[in-house]
Amino acid sequence: MFKAMLKKEFVLVLRDKHSLAALFIMPSIFILIMSIALKDTFSDDRAFIRYNVTDNDQSNISRSLSAILDHTTNLQQYDHAITDSKELQAALNKGLHFALTIPKGFSEKFIVNTSKNLLRLDVASEVKMDMLNLFKGELSNVLMQIRIEQMLQQFEPVVPGITAQINSQAIDTSDLVNIHFNGLPPNKIPTSTQQSVPSWIVFGMFFIIIPMSTIFINERKQNTLMRMSAMNISIPILFAGKIIPYMLINQIQVWLMIGVGIFIVPFFGADALTLGNSLTGLLLVSTGLSLAAIGTSMVIAVSVNSVEQATTIGGILNILFGAIGGVMVPKFLMPQSMQMLSNISPMSWGLDGFLDIFLRGLSVQEVLTEAFALAGFGIIQLLIAGLLFSRKKRNGI
Repeated sequence: MFKAMLKKEFVLVLRDKHSLAALFIMPSIFILIMSIALKDTFSDDRAFIRYNVTDNDQSNISRSLSAILDHTTNLQQYDHAITDSKELQAALNKGLHFALTIPKGFSEKFIVNTSKNLLRLDVASEVKMDMLNLFKGELSNVLMQIRIEQMLQQFEPVVPGITAQINSQAIDTSDLVNIHFNGLPPNKIPTSTQQSVPSWIVFGMFFIIIPMSTIFINERKQNTLMRMSAMNISIPILFAGKIIPYMLINQIQVWLMIGVGIFIVPFFGADALTLGNSLTGLLLVSTGLSLAAIGTSMVIAVSVNSVEQATTIGGILNILFGAIGGVMVPKFLMPQSMQMLSNISPMSWGLDGFLDIFLRGLSVQEVLTEAFALAGFGIIQLLIAGLLFSRKKRNGI
């Protein structure tokens, strides 16, 4: 009988092509898109800050400023020339971050050390303050470099050879610091794939809520559950007949999405996923996350009265868990209050566990807390669902 229950559940899921697309195709596409879209975010091959310089001074100092900025690795010159305010506004609306204007008379003011209103900087409205501070820092470094060169030129007649001596002692700062990302080997940097795959695994696994709850409600409406109850099938056995197939489906989801990260994402130019150092930890977190998703699904299934309600509530809950839990917006970008709030989302626990394995290279001991918290959450949800279903069963389902 139990074998027939498992077979029935698989047949019902395989018939629902829309649910299969939501469970397998949608998360895989998200992984592919986000890994490619965020590829340059975790790479130093491309500068994200696009700027333009309009030199109205045309002096040696202003030309030096433009030349040094042009060789700054963090900055990228805007491709198109800007001749008037209308073109400037259009450029700032279409990808230009900063437009630096060097006014006429800049060099004279700079030489006499006038520091007010030397330059004009027009900024795109979507630019974040950290990007603005970075550009201002680069600009300050350039101006300081020009100032030092001026001072050396002034001292050269008094101390011959000082310029050559100072230049010979210049330090190449590009390799001055040996950067070692936490949990990664030396000279290894995090990739967009390591960040995006865990997020969309978590989000995709929770989409089990929709097919599981809708199938349960349809069985209740068709009196399938009543007939099974008449055959003296207990609630734990009835729930087990649903939990086991969906846990297996969740594991298939996990490994399918891992496969996308390892084998498919590299074909589109992004970095391949690496599994980390703990396969056991990965299995524990994915099992706990599966229990959490299935438990949530069962509570919804026994609480609502229609497929429409289950689909709506399940979809909204999934999106809320994802938004709060750091799937859609990384938690490190959230304010402190939101980071504290994110801890109420089981997706946050699962995401932390997966990131510990995929990104930080931690062992099974470090993910036990997340795995047990997820499993405990799922078991409590299943107990609540069992109590609710038992009460409805006494009232005639």
